Amino acid sequence: MTLGLFDGFGIELEYMVVDAATFVVRPVVDELLRHFAGRYVGDFDDGPVSWSNELALHVVELKTNGPSPTLAGLGGAFATSARRLDAALAPMGARLCGGGMHPLMDPAREFRRWPHDYGDVYGAYDRIFDCRGHGWSNLQSCHLNLPFANDDEFGRLHLACRALLPLLPALAASSPYAEGRHHGWLDWRLSVYRHNQARVPRIAGQVVPEPVTTRADYFTQVLEPIWSDIAPFDAEHLLREEWLNSRGVVAKFSRDSLEIRVLDVQEHPAADLAISTLIVAVLRQLAAGRWCSLAALAALPTGELASLLWRVARLGERATIDHPGLLLALGLPAAPLLAGELWRRLAERLLPDVRGFDAALERPLQTILTRGPLARRLLDHFGETPSRDDLQHACRRLADCLAGGESFVG
Repeated sequence: MTLGLFDGFGIELEYMVVDAATFVVRPVVDELLRHFAGRYVGDFDDGPVSWSNELALHVVELKTNGPSPTLAGLGGAFATSARRLDAALAPMGARLCGGGMHPLMDPAREFRRWPHDYGDVYGAYDRIFDCRGHGWSNLQSCHLNLPFANDDEFGRLHLACRALLPLLPALAASSPYAEGRHHGWLDWRLSVYRHNQARVPRIAGQVVPEPVTTRADYFTQVLEPIWSDIAPFDAEHLLREEWLNSRGVVAKFSRDSLEIRVLDVQEHPAADLAISTLIVAVLRQLAAGRWCSLAALAALPTGELASLLWRVARLGERATIDHPGLLLALGLPAAPLLAGELWRRLAERLLPDVRGFDAALERPLQTILTRGPLARRLLDHFGETPSRDDLQHACRRLADCLAGGESFVG
């Protein structure tokens, strides 16, 4: 069945498996899935939520089992499914942990690649790019998938997502630490993400995508150049697929949807769903041309949006948003303002009118809007020069937040 704009939603949440005592990563996701399936599998259905492997053997993905007609109630479904996984991990001495990056992981020493089905593709990535780095093996995200029915809807949605992309880390940044220290970014995951395929730069491009509005142009301007550039490294054409594209929002024409990929995963599912609900509320208005024309959205320069994305990834809600074209596109005055204030204004304007807004998401969303993204709250509590013990404690707190469904407030 073909779904139109905002007729369905797909959410994917990636979590680390860590040791319950030491909080180092535990590469046991194959054994975790085998516990439920009775054999080594890459996917397992848990009612409305399904589980799957990722490239790194310590990461498990929870995702909606097909498109959901609403975001309401999904936070509870994900929380229930996560508790079931935690119960199975307990006898292994392990548990799930949220957050965009493990603050202490050493990928060169601790990374283990998924060895089962799909292993040839993962092996190709490893051979070409060397996955023993944070940009491959230490980054957990939330993906928001939104459908489109035709070229007109694709174009509207793509331009809307592209315009909003630079502002998303102000809500979702949750990776202030890596390698035992703070690197000056609230969203260090995005910093390493943009460089993980530097050998073939066109794969990620500027992360903010080009203002492409049709399927034909997307293949011509985005996918085919990527495939051409990877060809010398991929003689078997294992990677000649649309999922090779690593921009911050990518088209999945195989299922007629766009996937937003710049969101760090949060400390518990309701926080991810709260962020996604606010994003969708804004995208509805942008795609409908409520505040500006689609031509005005298309005219926003890719390079300028990308520069703004990196500013917000570094500073989060304290980043100054001073791009007049983007502010006007969001129905705001052109005067500069902080990213946190921008999101508060959008939330106050839109959320009372959102159909089916899940009341369970109000508290985590207010925590983000009033106290900043998870990365800010972690920095406020553990500081910019934390000890190893501090960061182990941070992992414990994040794992407890996931298990208990509570936001981290320091």
